[in-house]
Amino acid sequence: MFKEILSDAAQKFGIAFTDRQLERFEIFYRLIVDWNTKINLTAITDEKDFVVKHVIDSLSVWDENKFADVKSLCDVGTGAGFPAIPLKIFKPNLNVTLIDSLTKRVEFLKKVTAALELDNVTCLHGRAEDLARDKNLREHFDLVTARAVARLNVLAEYCLPFAKIGGTFAAMKGKVFREEIDEAKTAIKILGGGNVTFTEKILPDLPDVRAVIYIDKKISTPKNFPRRAGTPSKNPLI
Repeated sequence: MFKEILSDAAQKFGIAFTDRQLERFEIFYRLIVDWNTKINLTAITDEKDFVVKHVIDSLSVWDENKFADVKSLCDVGTGAGFPAIPLKIFKPNLNVTLIDSLTKRVEFLKKVTAALELDNVTCLHGRAEDLARDKNLREHFDLVTARAVARLNVLAEYCLPFAKIGGTFAAMKGKVFREEIDEAKTAIKILGGGNVTFTEKILPDLPDVRAVIYIDKKISTPKNFPRRAGTPSKNPLI
């Protein structure tokens, strides 16, 4: 039943999956439901809701024209693996790095990676403010994603340091996204961001409007950013 629900939703959204992709998505779903009894991964476990609000929503980040040359993806505050795991299943050639601050979630993500037989996936435990100072991660990625982590002015400080010059930071947001863009203009400029665009998204059978905000990385993020762990959320750039 899960595969049928996913195939139908994908068709409505204008995408299609192979049988192997459908199988991987179902395994991912079963793992989340199972692990959800041990750690809090998601409140959404109904099959249809999971398909639309997690899988299709995650894939709404992808822009085939904008990301034609994207090879590396970093997902900051990935939680249960959204949007990165669905994106990896959908685009298997991506090199994916998952970052989360909770050890148990990282343990879960490693189990997922093994169960789905996903190659070129790295699961890292740590805070974005700390990991962004690692020379092997800083300004290393073509695409940096984040979903429902913080307001955009805070999120920009977490994520833009990971994006290489010429790369993109994609933030998934709800209906107040325009307000967040206005609020984050100064932060984006300070952190090396350039052009800001957005695409509104309507998910299958859901009335609410969502948006993906795309921020181009124009210049290097100054060395003093991100600030010390906890500072961006307590004292956002404005």
